[in-house]
Amino acid sequence: MAHRTQITLSDAQYSRLRDEAERTGASMSELIRRSLEDSYGLPRMDDARSALRDSFGAWGDRNFDGAKYVERLRRGMARRLTG
Repeated sequence: MAHRTQITLSDAQYSRLRDEAERTGASMSELIRRSLEDSYGLPRMDDARSALRDSFGAWGDRNFDGAKYVERLRRGMARRLTG
């Protein structure tokens, strides 16, 4: 479901929005939606910290590290990058 709303912008804000719409080809409405998502759609810092805390040690049950894992996937890559 979509909602329609009305906002008031200063002349300078409207000009910047119009210029960006012309430059990108996106509608002014789309640019506003993107800005809202960028500003308010990100996870809260507490959620991000919690996710990091929960993922800490996720490789603990493996007997190899990330470099060995990548080398196994791309055999010889380390040699090619260093020499």
